[in-house]
Amino acid sequence: PADVESPVLVSSADGVGTKLKVAFEAGRHDTIGQCLVNHCVNDILVQGARPLFFLDYLATGVMDEAVVTEVVSGIAQACRENRCALLGGETAQMPDFYEDHEYDLAGFIVGLVPQARVLDGSAVREGDVLIGLPSSGLHTNGYTLARRIVFDHMGLSVDDEFPEVGGTVAEQLLAVHRSYLDVVTPLVDDGLVYALAHITGGGIPGNLPRVLPEGLGARVDRTSWRPPRLFRVLERAGGVDSEEMYRVFNMGVGMIVVVDSSRADEVVARLQQGGEAAWIMGDVASGSGVTWSDA
Repeated sequence: PADVESPVLVSSADGVGTKLKVAFEAGRHDTIGQCLVNHCVNDILVQGARPLFFLDYLATGVMDEAVVTEVVSGIAQACRENRCALLGGETAQMPDFYEDHEYDLAGFIVGLVPQARVLDGSAVREGDVLIGLPSSGLHTNGYTLARRIVFDHMGLSVDDEFPEVGGTVAEQLLAVHRSYLDVVTPLVDDGLVYALAHITGGGIPGNLPRVLPEGLGARVDRTSWRPPRLFRVLERAGGVDSEEMYRVFNMGVGMIVVVDSSRADEVVARLQQGGEAAWIMGDVASGSGVTWSDA
């Protein structure tokens, strides 16, 4: 675009992991496409980029036109919502490679950010504040453990009601991985964001340190939010250690925004006025990795 000064392209590729197994079991395939796009959008958003175009790759054993249509319709819907062109894709049929009624799905995204607004963590300083943005569920990680707990330990099927949580198992486990594009972009445009961490595989300790400069770590107050009931049920039913829960799942935090301490209250207020349940969840400190505070 001619109106972007010193444009930088940012790209990413990803999938949705074993969340696909739940879709196969439930026979529901529209949310998978949305999850794929939104995950990729968030992955380039952490560098300040807005999506330009997206491509998908779907490989299956036996082509089921109804399933393919459902998957691609979800992709198209999410692309529209993120103002991203669905430029093309590839559908491969490999009957000797995939079981009947199974498929794999991957997405590729390219976005754009002015060079002056690239978020690379270099602006982060000790004392900066961490602001949490809620997830919409498991998003697209931790499904190998979640499926083992739900289907093996709890003995549930996709059509059963999820105990203590409500809705069916399929509804809870196939909830759409949300996009943070519209929530975060205005803050990035106003120069209020120093770094962003998309909380995916590895949880908070596996993702937050990646956006912090060398010599700096994070102090996270786990009493500043209460993980949604879904995570608490999985922890109890699976007998999973608390630290393992935070390494595998997002625990209700989908994106972490790093801002200057003097602007933190202002940023939280803006987010809350826009309907976002944002909160201050910690700060940046000298050291490395994530230090938990339960005080």
